[in-house]
Amino acid sequence: MNCCHCEGIEQQFDPATADRELRRFRRKGARSTTKMLIGDLRAAGVNGLSLLDIGGGIGAIHHELLDAGATTAVHVDVSPAYIAAAESEAVRRGHADRVRFVHGDFVEVATTLPDADVVTLDRVICCYPDMPLLVGRAAEKARRVFAAVYPRDVWWMRAGAALANRFLRLKRSAFRVYIHSPTAVGAELARRGFERFDLRRTIAWEVVAWRATGRAQH
Repeated sequence: MNCCHCEGIEQQFDPATADRELRRFRRKGARSTTKMLIGDLRAAGVNGLSLLDIGGGIGAIHHELLDAGATTAVHVDVSPAYIAAAESEAVRRGHADRVRFVHGDFVEVATTLPDADVVTLDRVICCYPDMPLLVGRAAEKARRVFAAVYPRDVWWMRAGAALANRFLRLKRSAFRVYIHSPTAVGAELARRGFERFDLRRTIAWEVVAWRATGRAQH
């Protein structure tokens, strides 16, 4: 990811946005697709497992999974405002000592991070221009499960992304939305020894989880 795009993400996900999302999370809980992802992971079992939450936002996933028995989490995000919001909620919930917060582009800092039992990317793949690089490096960190939420590759989502990107250009923002092929995402994971065990769709999103085979576990 180039520096301009990182700056675009910081501008897009600014303190006002982070504060608004955190207040909503405290009132209503995670958004619907995030709840689906959390539910799938809880059903698969997270007790005693470690988590790497890439593009973790306000930390909804690791807040819930730490409460459900996960042991530790690493939260990586380009937006310092989101990290600050997630830290605030971690302190409020009493598990700040079990979360490591990392500010930066995951692809750039991946080699400095430990592997984790569970790796999550909730509405992150659609923010990244180089899907194979992002998914590949994230999969390399996953010992057991890789789970993600990303847009469906359908005409109405492509049209929505084009409209959003036009608006962003008018605002002179470097941030862009990307609709990557779910088939291509799955192919990247299959090449690294993962098999899909859960898939749910809404009108806009795919909520997907893959399990590492013997070859991929490390």
